[in-house]
Amino acid sequence: MKDGKLGIALVGLGSYSEGQLAPALQQTKHCYLAGIVTGSSDKAAQWKTKYNLPANACYTYETFDRIKEDSNVDIVYVVLPNALHAEYVVRAAQAGKHVICEKPMAVTVEECDRMIAACKEAGKMLSVGYRLHFEPHNKEAMRIGQQKVFGDVKWIEAEHGLSEATGWRLKKALAGGGPLMDVGIYCVQAARYLTGLEPVAVTAQEGFKHHPEKFNGIEESITWQMEMPDGIVAKCTSSYSEKQNRLLVEAERGWLELSPAYSYAGIEGRTAEGKMDFAQVNQQALQMDDFALCVKEGKPSPVSGEEGRQDVKILQAIYRAMHTGERAVIE
Repeated sequence: MKDGKLGIALVGLGSYSEGQLAPALQQTKHCYLAGIVTGSSDKAAQWKTKYNLPANACYTYETFDRIKEDSNVDIVYVVLPNALHAEYVVRAAQAGKHVICEKPMAVTVEECDRMIAACKEAGKMLSVGYRLHFEPHNKEAMRIGQQKVFGDVKWIEAEHGLSEATGWRLKKALAGGGPLMDVGIYCVQAARYLTGLEPVAVTAQEGFKHHPEKFNGIEESITWQMEMPDGIVAKCTSSYSEKQNRLLVEAERGWLELSPAYSYAGIEGRTAEGKMDFAQVNQQALQMDDFALCVKEGKPSPVSGEEGRQDVKILQAIYRAMHTGERAVIE
């Protein structure tokens, strides 16, 4: 802690850390950038200069466990390929640090359980990087849906896709899957936080592979349907070959739409009553500040490890339904 702010160390200096998290940490009120973990000496040197980090705040993956001795680091933020999340969350907890893990929390429920158990055993808090819980348009959508402003929700359409994916996202061993794991998870999240309900079963269909050599072992696109309590249906799509970014909710006496719905900035929304009027915010800054406050005040995070585990459980059911062609019940 420094000047009342908790120190955050970023594990993994890819595009999200570089383009979003590090800049956000220049705007946060309750936390600051206190350390980095990278396998690149060039990146370490660049970040050290850019963010005025001392040499002992720069770790490699081999020296990561020494972070235990670093009193300036209170929180470790794991921003690595999905298949590495579990290992580094467990190691961070064992080093005595609170942890934020990027989404998806892990690639299996069993990994999620190990992560949750490690943090509980260490007496440390675990949160997942669900930034949209702190974004005003999505928060208003939650309020409208959960408080039934337009009556009972009846139908949800959620779609999120990218026109291009590269690097580790195309490798099942590192990503755990295709667009469903990467951006489709936002659609799963939306259906859950709009209704406050959990899906009871899913069906799913893999889309046609236009580039089978590129998407070897993972889906290029996927469509799935989530059956929610009270007869609510959420129809969702995700893709690595088409830009998609929309959320539509129909209720008894009205509707709401966010388009774009999941972007880092520029989200817009409208309802049956007119356009949503909210200022744009730095979602990542609000997300990290909220967790820092939760740590300082001993309050549970609204985006806890258990929340992340539930999404992974649903993602696994969607893949099961896609591979078998059968309806998958979610226990």
